Amino acid sequence: MLDWISQHQKVLSVLISFGTLLIWLVYAQLLYGGYRRQRRPRILINRGRRRNIDALCLISNMSAESIFVEHIVAHLETDRGTFREDVTELEQDYERGDEDRGQRHGTAPDSLRDGTRQGPLPPGDFLHIGDFKGVVERIARRNGVALEEGDDNQTAAQVRAVIIQVVAIYGSDDLPIGVERRFRILDQRNDHLLVPESWDSKRLASRRERRRLRDLMEELRKEQLARH
Repeated sequence: MLDWISQHQKVLSVLISFGTLLIWLVYAQLLYGGYRRQRRPRILINRGRRRNIDALCLISNMSAESIFVEHIVAHLETDRGTFREDVTELEQDYERGDEDRGQRHGTAPDSLRDGTRQGPLPPGDFLHIGDFKGVVERIARRNGVALEEGDDNQTAAQVRAVIIQVVAIYGSDDLPIGVERRFRILDQRNDHLLVPESWDSKRLASRRERRRLRDLMEELRKEQLARH
């Protein structure tokens, strides 16, 4: 055995070196994968409390670092087209029973959160922009869309879905990051059910998508200036 090892010493040395290199490559890949997971932003959009249109629209930051919420944009899909509205400023009282977070999310008087949802969101924390019904009604009202038949027999629009889109800044990146989720609105037994189209929120993280988000932010800024 010793003679065989002595005769093949060079070959064994090469194999051992190759095996050591392979182990280090695997170890480096694991470290890099863990680093990428920590650096990758993770934002969730979900419904809370209920399963119908009265459910709260929740936005959670599951990233390793804080994010800065720039805009929350809602898209309303109807039989008359799709309408968009920046609902960042939409506010609804937050009850103390919800994780006792009133002080941080705008319940307290004179809080900055009373007027806006724009701002930093720590990791593991969440905010809400009111219920989906309020979001739908705001978009319809701002765009002149009737949700109910009026006195002039105006036909009400059929609401099909609502898309919630979050535009945020993460870390020192120059381009914004984003996430969106589509919820179908189903009319069943006089109750508007809210059904997520996918099991998870869609990340908008490619260079092209992030440039589109930057263009969207510029469009929203111009629209805000035009209204004032």
